[in-house]
Order: sequence, then structure tokens, then C-alpha cells
Amino acid sequence: TEVCNALLHRIDHPDCSLDEIMAHLPGPDFPTYGTIMGTKGIRSAYESGRGSIVMQAKTMIEPGEAGKSLIVITEIPYQVNKTTLITSIAEIAKQRKFDGILRVDDYSDKRGMRIEVELRRDVNPNKALNYLLKHTALRTTFGAIMLTLIDGAPRVAPLLTLLDRYIAHRREVIERRTRFEVYRALEEVHLNEGYQIARRFLDEIIQLIRNSEDPAQARAEMVRRFDMSPFQANAVLAMPLRRLTRIQQRELENDYKAAILRVQNLLDILNRPERLTQVMKEEIVQLRDKFGDERRTRIVAREAGEFTEEDLIPDEEAIVVISRDNYIKRVSIDAYRQQRRGGKGVRNVLKADDEPAHLFQVSTHHTILFFTDRGRVFRLKGYEIPEMGRYAKGTPVINYIAIDSEERVTATISVKDIQGDGYLVMVTKRGEAKRTPLSAFANIRSNGLIAFDIEEGDELRWALKTRGKDDIILVTRNGLSIRFPEDQLTSRSRTAGGVRAISLEGDDEVVGAEVVRPGAYLLVVGENGYGKRTELDEYRPQGRGGKGLLTMNVTPKTGPIVGAEVVEDDDRLLVMTVLGKGIRIKVKDVRLVGRIAQGVKLIDLAAGDSVRSIARIVQSADDGDLEADGDGEEPESEE
Repeated sequence: TEVCNALLHRIDHPDCSLDEIMAHLPGPDFPTYGTIMGTKGIRSAYESGRGSIVMQAKTMIEPGEAGKSLIVITEIPYQVNKTTLITSIAEIAKQRKFDGILRVDDYSDKRGMRIEVELRRDVNPNKALNYLLKHTALRTTFGAIMLTLIDGAPRVAPLLTLLDRYIAHRREVIERRTRFEVYRALEEVHLNEGYQIARRFLDEIIQLIRNSEDPAQARAEMVRRFDMSPFQANAVLAMPLRRLTRIQQRELENDYKAAILRVQNLLDILNRPERLTQVMKEEIVQLRDKFGDERRTRIVAREAGEFTEEDLIPDEEAIVVISRDNYIKRVSIDAYRQQRRGGKGVRNVLKADDEPAHLFQVSTHHTILFFTDRGRVFRLKGYEIPEMGRYAKGTPVINYIAIDSEERVTATISVKDIQGDGYLVMVTKRGEAKRTPLSAFANIRSNGLIAFDIEEGDELRWALKTRGKDDIILVTRNGLSIRFPEDQLTSRSRTAGGVRAISLEGDDEVVGAEVVRPGAYLLVVGENGYGKRTELDEYRPQGRGGKGLLTMNVTPKTGPIVGAEVVEDDDRLLVMTVLGKGIRIKVKDVRLVGRIAQGVKLIDLAAGDSVRSIARIVQSADDGDLEADGDGEEPESEE
């Protein structure tokens, strides 16, 4: 398909550039699928006729049994032998060139290729894949040489020359074929004229044939008496007598006219170059429509060469869940199907007697800062957190960051560029806060750094990325809130403690801390599944350290507030319960109400269950339609 499209473009635009052609023909397409890494080799081949094209297998990482990981190979580079590839991987495992490969098995069948490489539980699958790409035929180089016949001899030539040579060849083929077809059509006209003579003198010709001693005499007599050519006479003699007697004059005339028109059309193709070009284009289109198919080999812009783990991993959004007992997992957003407000949610299995404590949206390529209740900070890349299914219990956080056994992760923040401008505002459950430049966290050791000097009995709970001129809003368990400009928090060093951000009474504590965004809403959720959405304009800025304003009418029906998020209309909200159920709902389905209202039911909780945590999910382009999973009742509402 692509070659035909490139030819058609070159025919219409004979002076077009290589870039224009590459828009139609971006690179070679191999029957074994696979991936072409980068375009330098392709462009080199297209420009000079020679190029080195890097091919790579299609691989994915899947969870295996007992917490192990699988590298699954579904496509291999062109000309790579599958058996040889499997043998080479098995040899690496046998000789322990890469320690951690347990087995390699071939599960390919008529549905397609599937080679599984099972890894030990403690092996980073991305590092294993990195090694195999470098040391096996999972990544190979294809030497492209483009040849064409020039003056009867094969020559290496660039792509544009190849296309031009092929177009010239097709012109010559069509011209020769048309000349031959003209000759045959003229023959047909000549024969038809002979048949018309035979039809006019049918009785005489039949009598002549009967009276002749042999065909030669009959032919000579027909040529002499009826002014036929020997070719016409032979055709009449070869015709069976029964057919000769049945020839209809109208049929002969129609055939004659059709043959004349065909000759005229063929001569027009020969005499008018634009007609010949149109015939050539039509034949290319017919070829494309009959044999064309979709591209098999993907082309990615990234060049191969030396690469990092990050190069092997798609940059995509996901949900990270951290449990009360410090188990962590990364789950695709799609695992939590979107439901209507009031749905029952879907099961999110954790370790027995455990419950989700913290969840947040991340990009796999971003840096995630993990803050603990004791005020320490650690860092990981999003992809370093193992991706698992919704039903997986996760793996201990201590496998990835060096926290103490009694220490818990309580806050996280995902940043694309940790060296960039901005600040981190950190908030404790007792209402203390401080602001530190983000760049202070650029170099975090494997054993972590001190991020906040925590007082006895307090815990660090939130970390917010700000621009230096934002407003901060805090929400408490008993339904109070305070909004204040961040510059009321003086910039402090990384190891310093905080200052009073909100005054709390009794057993009240902060359950939400967010950065205010223009035109957004504050969404709060109670323990019993009730939630509400309120315009942030209803929360006037106050001085840091005050008691704040009422933000939700907390009653036994709603339960105390468990979380708060600043959201926008197109966002989704993920609600997680103590028993591990999760529901993803549209923010705009949560009723917009006043500051002191109770709100509406967001999730239908089972007996003994309650909401544990919430997370804002930024709307993505591929979010699907709603999938209802409620209990058929109208969700309750009370203001």
C-alpha cells in the first residue's frame, strides 16, 4: 500500500522531495512484524541506497506466578530464527551471564508467537530485558541495499531514483503492451471485414469450398474472386460450416464498431502521454486495492544505540496504591472501570487484614518522591514500581525504598523535572506546614533524606508542588477548612520544621491538603461514602494559623471526612474503601452544592466497609463511556 501511494505521489509530483515521499513510505515493512528503532538508517538507505536499519522484537512485561515477572516476546526481527533465539536465551540462563532467568518456553501456536522468559522475584524485569536486547537477536541490524538496473547492469541507487526507474519501466511496459494490443485489434478489424465479405457472398463461398479440391485452392479462389487477403480467407476456411451459416450481419457490424473504437482508444493512449500516465496510475491503484495491506513493522523515532531502562517502558498514566501495611503496586487506570455515582465499585485485593492507605496518579516516566510519617523522603521512577493487576496484593515498599519497619509512606508527589523551579509545601496531620524549594530534593540518597523535622506525636501527611504564588487549602476530619497564600509560609531549609497552618481542636486532624487552581472545585468525601463538590470561590483566603471555615456538615450519616481533592469538570475521582473496593466516577456527576452541605452518596458500601482514601484522576483522551454498576436505587442526596 505504501509503495503504491509513494509511486502515485511521485507520478503526480515528479519534483517532490524525499521528505514528501517518506510521508507515504516511512520505511521498509517486514513480514515478521517487529519494530524499527529510529529513522537514521532508513534515511541513509533512502538517500544513498545503503543503510543500516536497527530491528527490535516486540516485548512486554507481565506478572507471573508467585510474584515473578515474565518477559513475553510476541514478534521477532526479520530473518531471526526463533529456535536459535530461544537457545541463546537459554544459554545465557544456563551460564548465568545474567543471573535471574529461570526458564524460557515457547507457547507459539496458530494464533501467533509467544515466548515466555520467567524471572526470579527479585529481578528487575526492565534490566533483564535491557540485557537480552543487547546480547541476543531480540535486537538486530538489517543491512539495506537498494538495487536497480541502469543500462542493463545492477546499480545501488537512492529511493527517488528507484521510483523514477520503476515509473519509466512501467511506461515502457504499458507502451509496448498497447502497441501489441493495437496490432491485435487491427487484426480483429481485418478479420471482421473478411467475415462481412463471407456473409454477403455466403452461398457462393460455400459452393466454392465444396467445388475446391483442397483448402489451398479454396483460399486462392476466395482471394481472387472476393478480394480477400490470405489471412481473411484462412479465417473463413477455419470456421465450421454451421457457424459460417449462422453469422448475423448486425453481430458483425457491432463487433466491427467495437474493434474500431478499441483501436482508436489504444492509439489515443500511445499518442497522448497524459493518457498513458492515467492508465499507469489506474493500474497502480488496482494493484494497491487488490494486494495492499496494513503496515506490519512499527517505526519509532527513538534511535537504538545505548539506552536506559526508561527507553524500554511506555510513558503512560497509572494508579499507585500503598496499603496500611506498606505494600505497594502500580495498576493501570483502566483496571478501575468507570461507573455511575452510587455504584458498588470493583474489588481491589490486598494482603489479608490490610487496607489501602494511600493512592495517587503517576506517569511511569516521572520521578516520584515518597514522604514518610517521620519526615523522610525517598525517590523512585514511576516504572520502578511493579505493575500488577487489580487483584494483586502488591509487594513490600521496603523492597524499593529503605524505610524502617515501623515507618509508613504517607505522602507522594510525581514530578517530571525535579531540577525545575517551584516549591514543595509539606503539611502534617496536626496542621504544621513548611515550604522548601523543589531543587533541594534533586539528589536523594538511596537511604533517603530528612524532609521535615517532625514533632513528637505528629506525622507528615502531604507534599504539594507549588509555583511560589499559589493558595493552599487544608481540610480537617471534623469538616473545617482554611485557605491561605503559600507565601505566608517562609521558605525553609530541607531539615527545618514547620509553622502553624491551621489551629485544630480536640482530636481533629488534617485529612486533605491541596493547591488551589482557578475555576476548580473542592471535592470532599466522608467515611460513609458521601461526597460533595463546592466552588473554591466560596472559600475566602484567610490568615495562616486560624481555625478556618466549615466545609461540610459532618454527621453520623456522612461520617468524618477522609479526603479532599481540588478537581475540575473533566476529572475522574477514584474512591477506595477499607475492604479494598475501588470505584472511578466522573467529577461532574458529583452534585455542585454549598460549602456546608452534606453531599450525595458516591459509593454503595457493604456492611462493615467504609471509605479509606480518594485520588483525583486527570481525564485522558481514551476514557470510555460510563459503565453502570449500581444497585438500581437512586443515590441519596441531602443538602
